[in-house]
Amino acid sequence: MDPEIASLLGDIGSQGSASRKIVPSSPVRGNGDDTNLPDFTQLFGPTEEPPQSKADEVDISRKGFIPLKKMEEESPHPYFADPQFYQKALGGEGESAQVLHAALAKYLKATDSNDRSLYRQKIIPAFWNVLESVSAKLGSNIPDPKRLMLRFGTLLPNMLEEDQRQMICKIVDKNETGEPVYYLDEWLKDIALGVMKPSITDEIKPTKSTDQDRLQNLLTKAQGRRDAAESLLKSRIQERLAHERALKEKVDAIVAHPGQDGLSPYTDSQKKMMSDVGEIMRNMVKIDKELGKYFEELETSRADFLSVQQKLNAMGPNTTVNSGAVAQEFETIRQMSKLCVGRQGNHFPILSKEYFHGSLRDVGTRENVLSVMAWIEAIDATAFSRSYRNTLNRIVPYVILLPSYGDFGICWEPFDKYNRATSRSRIVVPMYPKNLNNAVLTAVGDLRWQVAKEKASYYWMEEGFTGAYYQWFTSLKLRGDIKEYFVRDYITWVTKESEGAAKLDKEVREIFWRFLPFSAAIKDKLKNRGFIYQELYKRDRNREMSDGY
Repeated sequence: MDPEIASLLGDIGSQGSASRKIVPSSPVRGNGDDTNLPDFTQLFGPTEEPPQSKADEVDISRKGFIPLKKMEEESPHPYFADPQFYQKALGGEGESAQVLHAALAKYLKATDSNDRSLYRQKIIPAFWNVLESVSAKLGSNIPDPKRLMLRFGTLLPNMLEEDQRQMICKIVDKNETGEPVYYLDEWLKDIALGVMKPSITDEIKPTKSTDQDRLQNLLTKAQGRRDAAESLLKSRIQERLAHERALKEKVDAIVAHPGQDGLSPYTDSQKKMMSDVGEIMRNMVKIDKELGKYFEELETSRADFLSVQQKLNAMGPNTTVNSGAVAQEFETIRQMSKLCVGRQGNHFPILSKEYFHGSLRDVGTRENVLSVMAWIEAIDATAFSRSYRNTLNRIVPYVILLPSYGDFGICWEPFDKYNRATSRSRIVVPMYPKNLNNAVLTAVGDLRWQVAKEKASYYWMEEGFTGAYYQWFTSLKLRGDIKEYFVRDYITWVTKESEGAAKLDKEVREIFWRFLPFSAAIKDKLKNRGFIYQELYKRDRNREMSDGY
């Protein structure tokens, strides 16, 4: 067992009642000898596309987003058929609901623009106070009007046109995608029940941790080591399989002697394949030596994970609502919303026909956001990948959908500090932006920057694409937030440069081409779009030939 995990388990066990020592069992064992290694299927299951996983589980074997089954409901939900919708939304929320009701009534009746502006400003904090009160009740079932107020910002049905109400009713209610995209009510409920950890923030004092919280952190760390070990071993096995297939193909080609009853001499290409065979076999021997070590790492990490998980399960399920964590997360969500809207944006929190004029495809629903993310990944091939021990793991971030009019998505947390290998990032996307594609792109661009910066730590101004971009930024003596410059360039990279429109600075284009590469299909298309892209494509080929890419 990892010494750190063993030590912390001992500390936690000594604080409570005595517990028996847990010795995790393992169905397979390895000692570095490849004869003891189980086959690929026993380790990882079948090689075909895996079934959909739960949204909170990281499946690093997935290579892309699974096509969505539906974008909207065939039969609209009867949300607004309830004549008591408004009353049920505010009912039981005490003084905060009374303040909101009074401000909203004056706002709707006011005819003078100055009066409307005054009441509008009073509605903003009043509505957030009501949402905070509602979020504290998420551990139990709440009426649909309250849930929809958290999810979509709907309060008074008459503030929407009939077609807009029908649009809201057509949004798919349950997460049928298997992807970690959450509406606000879903996210806060998981926080309340301890399924999800609160988002990290420097501004809010963390709640006092319990043994269960500390074990959960240990479990996260052990899970990261296990997932990383699985990814590393799987990639090496796949690499060996690729070498074996290449070896078989070349041997079959070498022993083929067409014509003259098989007496023809070896051709020049067959002789070249003989030298290739030697190189392939040397690589196979090298990988084979590594497999035993990697399997031992996997077995140890799985045993550590099982040990922590059993100790956590022994404490019993967490069925209590963590009101402190919900309150902390709600304040964090409020800060996220402000960042998505920006200083000059529309901070009005209620969905209203006065400010929203789009159709369903313009709304940041779970399905629409996933479609945009799939589009981005088809262009930026490693948008959701993170490197660990020279292995790229595809890890789709948690996405929180906020019912706001903001135009900017943000990355709040690049990865869990207890699991830098395979934990999910956290990004936030506003549901009612002017341009949904750009809102998601700003979030992914922010994600790209923050992950690279955090991994490079103190050397972010020197290493990787953040270092290269920083050197370019300072060489031109530009002013302002470097990350904002990068995100704007990233949007141009995905939307313009991927289509062959050369809009970026030459040096920035070279940085992006090298560190944030387009997919192979995009590169193949661009290599015929002019001298600029031809040169970049040739550099790729040269780097591959010199093993420097």
